[in-house]
Amino acid sequence: MAFSKSKILYAVILVLRIVLGAIFVYAGYVKLRDPWQLFAAGIASYEILPMWGVKITARVLPWFEVLIGLLLIAGRWFRLSTVSTSFLLLVFFSSMVRAFAQGKEINCGCFGPNEIISVWTLLRDGGMLACALFLTFVAFRNRRRATA
Repeated sequence: MAFSKSKILYAVILVLRIVLGAIFVYAGYVKLRDPWQLFAAGIASYEILPMWGVKITARVLPWFEVLIGLLLIAGRWFRLSTVSTSFLLLVFFSSMVRAFAQGKEINCGCFGPNEIISVWTLLRDGGMLACALFLTFVAFRNRRRATA
C-alpha cells in the first residue's frame, strides 16, 4: 500500500502534536509535584522578572503547561495551542540562550530542579521550538480548520 504525501504529513503532525503535548504535560506535572518555591527560585535565577512576577509565574505556568499539553494531545483548538506552545518555547529558549551566553550556571527549570543549562538543553529546547513552529505553520496554512 502506497502512502501519499498527505498521509505522511498527517502522521508527522499527529506524532509531533502528541510528543510535544506529552512533554508539556510532564513538565507541568513535575513543577506541580514540587513546592512552587523551587520553581520560583529557578525563574528568579534568570534575573528577568521582578519578584512579584516570579511568584505569579511559578504558580500559574505549570497549570498552563498542562493545559496546553492536553490541548495538543487532544487536537482541540489547534491554532491556539500551537501558537501558545511556540510562544512559550520561544520565551524559554531565548531566556536560556541569554543565560548561557552570560555564562550563568543555573537550572533551566524545564523539568524541575537540578538540570543545568547546557548545549544539550539548548539543542533539546531549540528542537522543540522548531517542531512547535512547524505545527503553528501547519495550523495556519489552510483557511479551513486544521483537523490534525
